[in-house]
Amino acid sequence: MKKRYIVSLLFLIAISLVLYAFFIEPKRIVVHNYTLGNNEGQQPVKVVQLSDIHIQENYPTTQLEKIVNKVNQEKPDIIVFTGDLFDNYAKYGPADEVTAALSRLEAPLGKFAVWGNHDYGGAAAHVYPEILAASGFQLLENSGVNVSITNEKSIYLAGLDDSLLGNSSISDTLAERQSDYTILLSHEPDVADMLTDQNIQLILSGHSHGGQVKLPFFTIKNVLSEKYFERFYQLENNTTLYVNTGLGTTKIPARFRVPPEIAVFNLYV
Repeated sequence: MKKRYIVSLLFLIAISLVLYAFFIEPKRIVVHNYTLGNNEGQQPVKVVQLSDIHIQENYPTTQLEKIVNKVNQEKPDIIVFTGDLFDNYAKYGPADEVTAALSRLEAPLGKFAVWGNHDYGGAAAHVYPEILAASGFQLLENSGVNVSITNEKSIYLAGLDDSLLGNSSISDTLAERQSDYTILLSHEPDVADMLTDQNIQLILSGHSHGGQVKLPFFTIKNVLSEKYFERFYQLENNTTLYVNTGLGTTKIPARFRVPPEIAVFNLYV
């Protein structure tokens, strides 16, 4: 009798965990706030990073609206998106609601994005630049922008093309740099080791989903996010890498111990 009770209890726990992973955690958006740099009396620049939304058939528009509302509550100066807007655009179809939602994101110093591997696949390559432009995002494709933050200081916001399906070039990406502080966006994080000699202070990546489903002693890892797959890494030459664990899902619509993330960086430059 006792053995049957234990088996039943374990079965109920397993079912509860599965239900949680498929129906609860994927909707639990967590906002992480970080402070970088030395506060010497200057105003911080607030940068919000979004990554890996992976819009698909089972991704409700209400979830995207929830993301927009949470970001706008943070009152960011700059918003960056590090790739993978759609999971498979050919299967998803219309993008009007997506464009409308992204258009409502507010950032006075600009909204910027780079390519992810899913933005090239699934027929998304034809529409991704158009959706971003219509939403007020500037697509950085091996290019960068010097963003003035005060009368005397600026940030160079650089965007590397996707390293899996694109044609990434770090020399082109940094060609227009005229600022002392550089933020580089790269969808895949493992390329960071090739960037540490380029005087880049902060690299923001995604792609990994943090494993998406993290089991004890086992984490699923993607190509080019095997070495770096979640949160902060301090690299050579004072280069900081942050790997955003993303907002959506791919392959299976589940998350476990890796809730959807919005990362907020208060930068003292």
